[in-house]
Amino acid sequence: MSDNLSFQDLYADSLASIGKSDKISEATRAKIKIIQDQKDKLLSVNATKCSDSRGRITPESDGDIRNCYERDMGRIIYSQAFRRLKHKTQVFFNPANDHICSRLEHVIYVDYIASTIGSALNLNVDLIRAIALGHDVGHTPFGHSGERVLNKKLKEIDPKLYFEHESNGLRVLNILEKHNDRNGLNLTFEVRDGIISHCGEYYSERRLEPCKDKTEEDLSYLIPKKDRKGPATMEGCVVRFADKIAYVGRDIEDALRTGVIASEFDVPVVSDVIGSSNSEIINFLVQDIIENSMDKGCIMMSDHAGDALEHTLKENVAKIYTAGRVKTYEKYCDVMLEGLFDAFYEAVQNIEKAEDSKSSSIRKFAEFVKNHPEYKAGIDTPLPIYVSDYIAGMTDSFAVGCFNEMYKS
Repeated sequence: MSDNLSFQDLYADSLASIGKSDKISEATRAKIKIIQDQKDKLLSVNATKCSDSRGRITPESDGDIRNCYERDMGRIIYSQAFRRLKHKTQVFFNPANDHICSRLEHVIYVDYIASTIGSALNLNVDLIRAIALGHDVGHTPFGHSGERVLNKKLKEIDPKLYFEHESNGLRVLNILEKHNDRNGLNLTFEVRDGIISHCGEYYSERRLEPCKDKTEEDLSYLIPKKDRKGPATMEGCVVRFADKIAYVGRDIEDALRTGVIASEFDVPVVSDVIGSSNSEIINFLVQDIIENSMDKGCIMMSDHAGDALEHTLKENVAKIYTAGRVKTYEKYCDVMLEGLFDAFYEAVQNIEKAEDSKSSSIRKFAEFVKNHPEYKAGIDTPLPIYVSDYIAGMTDSFAVGCFNEMYKS
């Protein structure tokens, strides 16, 4: 073999085929389509079939070997917003213990729990996974503390504005993320609906029936959580329940690891009903939902399981989420995010000046605004929304770095 042969010469045929879409023959594609159709037919009558999807905002050709929800799943897990979740707080910020739950770990738990329930009920697990994996991409740094700060700051400027991580998640996936050099991931209606409707903070829920009459207008960011309808699909209902199940016991474990509580008995779990360990709690609630939802057109739990879950969630609020150490951390986070918001809001009112700022953080923010899809399109977006878009996308460490760069001499 000649030493003069280049890599391109040696692998010319292979390189020429990279990126081509005809690697799978039409015969193989036809077989895959038959398998997918058979899977659809075998689903429960209450499941959302891929063939019945309401589609995407911008129609796409159906040339992929994956079904529509598998494609959505891929777009979500390869998005930058999803990757950043590993560096965002669930409850406890910047822990010395590497085993404390991050936002990404919580998402993985929701995916697993919801898929387990959905598989047992013969629902569309691909749709469940896409919703579960995307449900928290709209979360801020520092968890719900960051969410409260952004909501407060927006309302101080304009009472009509608000911030909720559910609607922000859809905003991120619809506008700020990119797919094939286009703005937005162009996800299916069912996945977008499940993400904006996933709210896991309604503790008293016992039964969820799909709101099948929902339209695109119901997915608007302008509808606050309190006025929003529930999920449109059974699969979305499963994820909404799984969200609560995923964090109730895990937060107790993390509180123990960080010393916020001395023992699980500081949070009096109704152990004779729901269990005392995270695994017992998850196992009991998952089985209860499966038992009470089988062959029904709704997702529900028994009254005694629902009462026990609600009681434990409220005890978590009293003993963990409002504990002295957690509140001290939240005050620290509040100071940082309010400082960032004030600085960026001043900057967004004069982007040209911000581009020449001495602060590298302000210059990066100005670049973000100039490249924002709505700014480039000339859309009349309220200026504070650019600020909340930017801060909400930060990881914990990036927010700390920005604050230190701008405010520490």
